[in-house]
Amino acid sequence: MSEVRAAAPIAGADAPVPSGAWIRVLRGFYEGLELPVDRAWWVIGRGRGADAVLAEPTISRAHVAIGYQSEEGFFVQDLGSTNGTLLNGVRTQRAALSDGDELQMGKLQLRVGIPGAPA
Repeated sequence: MSEVRAAAPIAGADAPVPSGAWIRVLRGFYEGLELPVDRAWWVIGRGRGADAVLAEPTISRAHVAIGYQSEEGFFVQDLGSTNGTLLNGVRTQRAALSDGDELQMGKLQLRVGIPGAPA
């Protein structure tokens, strides 16, 4: 079965994003891993089609996306995952991100770094 990467449902997904944004794994098998968010639609999941492939059985193949729009800034969007996504402990489908926010996906806990954004 081939995997299809979750398409960006936002206009301007090819627009440049501010440099320096990152995601760091705080808890889970990949603890300490830090990845740059370098495009306007960045998918995290366990499937080969994800931009950040994390082989964690408690997350979906295309679990969540980190997006960027110039009017809105960075945001997180759940991609219909089985176990859902928590932003700072609250289940969310889509929400704006601030520097230092924490995401929970299955057993993975991530921190978002957005230089220049309010905490």
